[in-house]
Amino acid sequence: MPITVGHDTNKTRRTLEAGGASVAYYSIPAAQEAGLGQFDRLPSVLKVVLENMLRFEDGKTVTTDDIKAFSEWADKGGKNPREIAYRPARVLMQDFTGVPAVVDLAAMRDGIVSLGGDPEKINPLNPVDLVIDHSVMIDEFGNPRAFQMNVDREYERNMERYTFLKWGQSAFNNFRVVPPGTGICHQVNLEYLAKTVWSDQDQNGETVAYPDTLVGTDSHTTMVNGAAVLGWGVGGIEAEAAMLGQPISMLIPEVVGFKLTGKMTEGTTATDLVLKVVQMLREKGVVSKFVEFYGDGLDNVPLADRATIGNMAPEYGATCGFFPIDDVTLRYLTQTGRDENTIKLVEAYAKANGMWREPGYEPVYTDTLELDMGTVVPAISGPKRPQDHIALDNAAKAFGEYVKGQREGKPTENAEARWEAEGGQPEPTSIPGDEGHHARGYVDGETGKYQMHDGSIVIASITSCTNTSNPYVMIGAGLVARKARELGLDRKPWVKTSLAPGSQVVSAYLEAAGLQDDLDAIGFNLVGYGCTTCIGNSGPLQEEISKCINDNDLIGVSVLSGNRNFEGRISPDVRANYLASPPLVVAYALVGDMNVDITTASLGKDKNGNDVYLKDIWPSQEEIAALVEETVTREAFQSKYADVFKGDDKWRGVETTDSQTYDWPTSSTYVQNPPYFQDMAKEAGEIKNVENARVLAILGDMVTTDHISPAGSFKETTPAGQYLTDRQVQPREFNSYGSRRGNHEVMMRGTFANIRIRNEMLDGVEGGYTKGPNGEQMSIYDAAMAWQEQGVPLVIFAGEQYGAGSSRDWAAKGTALLGVKAVIAENFERIHRSNLVGMGVIPFEFTGGDTRKSLGITGEETVSITGLEGDLKPLSNVPATITYADGTTKEIELKCRIDTAVEKEYVENGGVLHYVLRNLAKAA
Repeated sequence: MPITVGHDTNKTRRTLEAGGASVAYYSIPAAQEAGLGQFDRLPSVLKVVLENMLRFEDGKTVTTDDIKAFSEWADKGGKNPREIAYRPARVLMQDFTGVPAVVDLAAMRDGIVSLGGDPEKINPLNPVDLVIDHSVMIDEFGNPRAFQMNVDREYERNMERYTFLKWGQSAFNNFRVVPPGTGICHQVNLEYLAKTVWSDQDQNGETVAYPDTLVGTDSHTTMVNGAAVLGWGVGGIEAEAAMLGQPISMLIPEVVGFKLTGKMTEGTTATDLVLKVVQMLREKGVVSKFVEFYGDGLDNVPLADRATIGNMAPEYGATCGFFPIDDVTLRYLTQTGRDENTIKLVEAYAKANGMWREPGYEPVYTDTLELDMGTVVPAISGPKRPQDHIALDNAAKAFGEYVKGQREGKPTENAEARWEAEGGQPEPTSIPGDEGHHARGYVDGETGKYQMHDGSIVIASITSCTNTSNPYVMIGAGLVARKARELGLDRKPWVKTSLAPGSQVVSAYLEAAGLQDDLDAIGFNLVGYGCTTCIGNSGPLQEEISKCINDNDLIGVSVLSGNRNFEGRISPDVRANYLASPPLVVAYALVGDMNVDITTASLGKDKNGNDVYLKDIWPSQEEIAALVEETVTREAFQSKYADVFKGDDKWRGVETTDSQTYDWPTSSTYVQNPPYFQDMAKEAGEIKNVENARVLAILGDMVTTDHISPAGSFKETTPAGQYLTDRQVQPREFNSYGSRRGNHEVMMRGTFANIRIRNEMLDGVEGGYTKGPNGEQMSIYDAAMAWQEQGVPLVIFAGEQYGAGSSRDWAAKGTALLGVKAVIAENFERIHRSNLVGMGVIPFEFTGGDTRKSLGITGEETVSITGLEGDLKPLSNVPATITYADGTTKEIELKCRIDTAVEKEYVENGGVLHYVLRNLAKAA
């Protein structure tokens, strides 16, 4: 489908020669020559956005004043928050977020028919790629059968979803599906889909070159920033609007420059670097800002390392973490098999349009910070936030302090006495650093009796796009496994080990290096190509280990090479989760205990009974680089991606129907027609004041979208479990919340249902509970339904960084379907705020130093918010009245976080999809 550009005024349109072809492009230097502003001082990342303005300037949606505003941004020291309409070139999805997006598109086809429109109007106008990567679960591990058995179970569990996606692939134009077992969406995007500079025909049939840009329905879409592709995560609803041709309404962002100098020292990895970057940027405060990395140190940062840093942008809170185009970019495009003409176009375009990083590059930034990479030390992050950076030599001590805090005032049970009473003969094992705070338990496992205690590492997983895209750390992990195997070391029997690469290319180079055999030997067998542990698909622990943890209330530990370690995400049996490099994941599997200082303590005995230390098995950078050079080849990338959309026999065997609209199966527990567009009026309404709302939950700081809408497994005692049980679904077939995002009935029941969420309306209770209309404790879902029956609107109170983490549209959808009209927090993370608006839920922020605590909110109050009706201005303050249980009232001001005029229209329509649907119906 041709791209539609704005006016061709010939002011900024130029041509360039590259790869033997002549292509048109929109020139930033030409815009400067035409008197539109001074743009050469802009950061590269803003030049990408500026080019978007030049290309789509039409005098209406994008004006010359929008273009001039970028010059004013530089003049004002990196600040000019003007609202602009930005149009990304394409959309990336994964299946957890993609299924509900395709469900919404299918529902919109039904909706437009009911409004008298043409269902063919509902089609992506921008290219959409959906990569199925979130559905594989680690049921089987540590043996050669693991991969095939997990794949078989994946298809058994998800056939309804895969049938639906295959229907979508044939029903919608401009929509491609990358089948299961191929890789993780961000790695496939980085290694294959992305081009850095795109080219396509415009409406006049002329080829136009422009920067590769995208939005994705996964927050780690930012990974591709490492290849100078501007992309970030949005909610599924915002992505649907983008693919239906709606521009993304945004403010010209502030850009923080992060200067890198020096180079990494021996013994450190890209993971160590990114964990330090996350810590520094979280402390700096970059929420809703762009971050651009610059400095001569970039010459020493391979693109795989850049992608690792870009990937973690959601963890440091930024919209993106961008790296400009340079020689490193070109080398990566060549290595990963991009065609020569594309590579020549990237270089020619970047140099012609002022986007090439030259030595000494130092543009205007809103603010800056600097890191000498030579100061970075080995580290991990945890136990529950990515920004909680811990130097590796302090990890054991820090864990001990964490346990002490968890156990304070909670005496631990004497597990040895109970074991003896049950006829066992324990052999107590000392716990390094224990001062009587650690709980203990004993397992009678297949390899004999052993002790487990607070700090026992029960999951060690090399997983996620963050690190498995980086051959330096993956080869490093393989070499650690090789050296450990040669010395006779093995994983501890209570550690569930797994290897889930982000693409098949990783397996190709691990096998070519002979390292997969070494990883297999200590339990890191291939379990699948997908997110697995990182998204909560860690699968069940061995029954006796799970029982020991739960019987003794142990603080079980996971160590994973992922990007997320929020509470309740990784496994219901694990309370402390640590992010680490793949080589460290292997090392911790050998030790099996977070209480052990692996920088100094013995990891075990070799075949001759000698102690083995970390330094004995840690590879040098020279060893790693030599193997990367030898085994990570252009040919491997070209071979593995040759038939990327065809899939295996299982995928090709998935049967589906050929129809414009979807024939919703009434018995399906995976895919249901959502209620968003039922009985929808042809015209939008007006925003209404919130009157006499009751409080559904009071939540603390850093409540993540995982807390609001968990992705992992759930039990039959939960509302979602009860719903499935009532429909004769056995607990073994529950799968996960993430896999059931196409069914609103399951997801409503799963909203605010994370096992670690804490509602401050209740005293010391964990899980999705609140007080219902009768004042009794009940599930949040049941209470919300009870309030809905009475016609009572609901509000949520929260602390700082509300909605941090994944770009999870169901965190907003579920909130809306529960009847919540407003969320009042100290501040919001960017994506979740946008998602709430996209579902018609209004976000508000406290002003004047007010907080839920200073106001004494208990949940017994009623809340009214006025000033919303009529001429509500974006970002305006509005009055609110809190009526306490004793009848007293307090008047406060809230900042309405409807940020733009377009967002106001979304809320007036009931949400962004309603807005799009009405406009398409009118145009029919």
